[in-house]
Amino acid sequence: MTTPQGAEAPHYPMVKFIIVKTISITAVTTALALLQYWASSSSYKADHPAGFFMGMLHGALMPAALPGLLLGHDIPIYAVNNIGRFYNIGYILGINACGTVFFGAAFWRPQGLKWKK
Repeated sequence: MTTPQGAEAPHYPMVKFIIVKTISITAVTTALALLQYWASSSSYKADHPAGFFMGMLHGALMPAALPGLLLGHDIPIYAVNNIGRFYNIGYILGINACGTVFFGAAFWRPQGLKWKK
């Protein structure tokens, strides 16, 4: 979207943009980590084979397991008892969906703003 002729685009300081972006990325990361913590205890059940939708959930939450794994926690990221190909397809789609949300938040910038020098 362009600004009308004669109207100047609003100025947006770079520092404020970086602060807002850092807060939004931290919020998305925290939400994914909390969801991973909740889902790891309730969705990785050995007695029930995981299907397509569980594969999507596990794939979407897999990147959120990284902080816990780095801190030494043994967090499951893949259901060993799954139905096969459809679980794997769901897992891959879940990873891509998570990446889209995370990097979409990281690289999104309001249109029509000029940086204040």
